[in-house]
Amino acid sequence: MTQQSGSSLRETAEDCFRRGDLPGCLRSLQDSVRQSPADAKLRIFLAQVLMVQGDWGRALNQLKVIGEMEASALPMMHAYSAAIQCERLRAEVFAGTRSPLLFGEPLPWIALQMQSVALLGSGREAEAAELRAQAFEAAPATAGTLNGEPFEWIADADSRLGPMLEVLLNEAYYWIPFERIASIRVEPPSDARDLVWLPAEFRWSNGGEAMGLIPVRYPGSESSDDAAIRLARKTEWRSIGPDAYQGLGQRILTTDGPEVGLLELRELQLQPAS
Repeated sequence: MTQQSGSSLRETAEDCFRRGDLPGCLRSLQDSVRQSPADAKLRIFLAQVLMVQGDWGRALNQLKVIGEMEASALPMMHAYSAAIQCERLRAEVFAGTRSPLLFGEPLPWIALQMQSVALLGSGREAEAAELRAQAFEAAPATAGTLNGEPFEWIADADSRLGPMLEVLLNEAYYWIPFERIASIRVEPPSDARDLVWLPAEFRWSNGGEAMGLIPVRYPGSESSDDAAIRLARKTEWRSIGPDAYQGLGQRILTTDGPEVGLLELRELQLQPAS
């Protein structure tokens, strides 16, 4: 059998990725890395595909090697190593065993929402639904524009989150109420890792600014048997109570007007209630 060249293997990997064949992509990348172990770009691609697969341990190992090979890659290595650790914490939050950090004052409705998620994670759906309803009733509506289209209220379509947005800031995992955000700007995804965490520029309602990452997929998506879910190419919903749903796949932002997947978001302008 004729051995494929390194460039041919990379092209095969890229083609497999486009087609959603993640196992084929990984095989080609692993063969490429064995042929060219000092090629940092190959290892970066491999690390990103491992992130899409949710193979956090192997992704961390590749990031460590990349950081040792390329000093210029150290900022990326640190940022995404921290993102992986946040992802592990995130799974525990939705399992009901840990709590996220909160941005700003922990208002009563936010505490109710967090308690609802913890109850749902422990299998207490009815109690979770009751607290969630109380939280949503008390949460303020935040108006604004989504990619230029106006709305009177916005929420994550996943009922576990609703008026909250998950954000990775300063290497930590936060829940941030939409009312505390003035704007979000994002660029179109350009790398495989952007299908896991989308870089975003935030301006806060208090005037501050920050760069952060928004988890693109709902918790557990990386474990789905469906590659389209792992690649954030679709969203599936499961009922968790009356008019309440939790998602797998790409995050959806819903309003009384437009509704978009996170990867379609370019600019969100918000007008917090005074």
